[in-house]
Amino acid sequence: MKFIVGTKLDEELLSPEKISYEYNVDQLNFLERIDPTSEKSNKYWSNWPILYILRQAQCVDASKKKIAKKRAHKPFAYIGQTTGGLRRMEEHRKSENKQMFTMVNFIYSKEFNQSVTFDYESKLIQLFSAEGTYALTNGNGGLQDKDYYNKEYYDQGFYALWTQLLDDKIVSKTMNEIRNSDFYKYSPYKSLNAYQELAANAILSAIEAQTKEPIVINGMPGSGKTIIAIYMFKLLRDRCVENHDMTTKMALVIPQVSLRTTLKKLFKGIYNLSPSDVIGPSELVKNHYDIVFVDEAHRLRQRKNIVNHKAHKNNNEVLHLDENATELDWVLATVDTPVLFFDADQTIGPSGLGESNFYETLESRCHRPLQRFELKTQMRVRAGDTYLTYIKEILDGKATHKKEVQNYEFKLVEAYSTFNELLNIKERDTGLARMLAGFAWKWISKKDKQQVDIIIDGIGRQWNTTPTDWVNSESSINEIGSIHCIQGYDLNYGFVILGPDIKYDVEKKSIYADKNKYFDVNGKKSATPEELTQYIKNIYYVLMTRGIKGTYLYVCDDDLKTYLKKYVDVI
Repeated sequence: MKFIVGTKLDEELLSPEKISYEYNVDQLNFLERIDPTSEKSNKYWSNWPILYILRQAQCVDASKKKIAKKRAHKPFAYIGQTTGGLRRMEEHRKSENKQMFTMVNFIYSKEFNQSVTFDYESKLIQLFSAEGTYALTNGNGGLQDKDYYNKEYYDQGFYALWTQLLDDKIVSKTMNEIRNSDFYKYSPYKSLNAYQELAANAILSAIEAQTKEPIVINGMPGSGKTIIAIYMFKLLRDRCVENHDMTTKMALVIPQVSLRTTLKKLFKGIYNLSPSDVIGPSELVKNHYDIVFVDEAHRLRQRKNIVNHKAHKNNNEVLHLDENATELDWVLATVDTPVLFFDADQTIGPSGLGESNFYETLESRCHRPLQRFELKTQMRVRAGDTYLTYIKEILDGKATHKKEVQNYEFKLVEAYSTFNELLNIKERDTGLARMLAGFAWKWISKKDKQQVDIIIDGIGRQWNTTPTDWVNSESSINEIGSIHCIQGYDLNYGFVILGPDIKYDVEKKSIYADKNKYFDVNGKKSATPEELTQYIKNIYYVLMTRGIKGTYLYVCDDDLKTYLKKYVDVI
């Protein structure tokens, strides 16, 4: 029996009070049949709510075990819960899909009940899927986060359990390390909230009905659009494999290069998925698809203010489309059932599809009313929907009074030196603190790596030196990220510089864009002053909604700073 001292599951909400929690983690030979009545057994193994982890001691050629996808670089694992451990192992040994396993860990406690084991099973699956030691063979459907009696106590016990798994070298990363990773945030192993479940069920119903019509999922930043896209992709792919359906062609379209690169890495380590499942819009023209999930559909482009005009024109010709056809037209021409995740407030330039253009295109192709669903609860920012609404009101000049933002650090910092110091403190304490800004400075280091792009109060920084997976790059803490490398990502803390591209007109009492201080050439070409102002406000809206735990602002324009001080606490 192991005696463990536990603390709260959330390592940042640790209580000074500690609890005692007892449980066992036993390792058995999965291939050995154990008689429940023998001396080798005990009552917990045969007649008690327990958790179990099936593990593979050594990697094998997955093709020899008729596994759908080969993952020879890491061993497999399967996590479950049962009230009869030995009986369940007997069933698993008869299953063709469990033949690769050689060992099993039984996890049990005299304080376990089925509510606890269901909860712990879900937690273990979510953490194991992102931890990286094993490739999970579990499906991702049915994970739940339900309340039950004394749940807070058992949450504390789970933290202790994970510590024991670390000590036993079954896993190698702390929960904080895992939660800070993109592999955890974008993992398909998630418990969905009510709005997400509604959207997921609607997608399933439409696919099963074979209506072959577009589906639109609207959602504010942090509402889980990317999560649902990945969750549904995994769920449907697993169903295809189980049904021996090798003909249904699916893809996940990610318009931004940076996020696409990150998700390709994620898919490489997920059972039944492959990096080739994640594609850009231009790759659609090569095939016809049954189902495609388009994340960040507001980043689909029209043939306006883009660099690769020729490639866009060629794709239109291949698909026999008008020369002015958009990337959305490519989706509709090549996909039977496209599922599009859209937020008009995140359109950041003239090349993007505006709300009217987006819906007019869709409705012109639909033979029945367009199916639209809304994700009404954001899951990223701790302050909840109130914070997102509040910053929209501030940017749009509709805020009437200062609001208290609960459970969130929303501050305006007067001195840039303090702003830098706070960034480093948050990075040291929690990780994933990054500095962000609108495109209000020229990117001179793009051609000369020795040049400094942004100098404020004598402190110099470069723009992001990599366009892909910048958040996780080693140099990112010393750089400033642009909208193009951060949209779609989460941070613990966002340190946002409101540059000289965004200003406040005291007489008109409104925020406006300074075209001469905005250096994204394609982002402002052909845009009216009103359109440019909206694009830039959208950019800062996105930047200010990256931080899970807090957002710190530094403001360059004095009048804008004076305006914001009415609504944001000042340091």
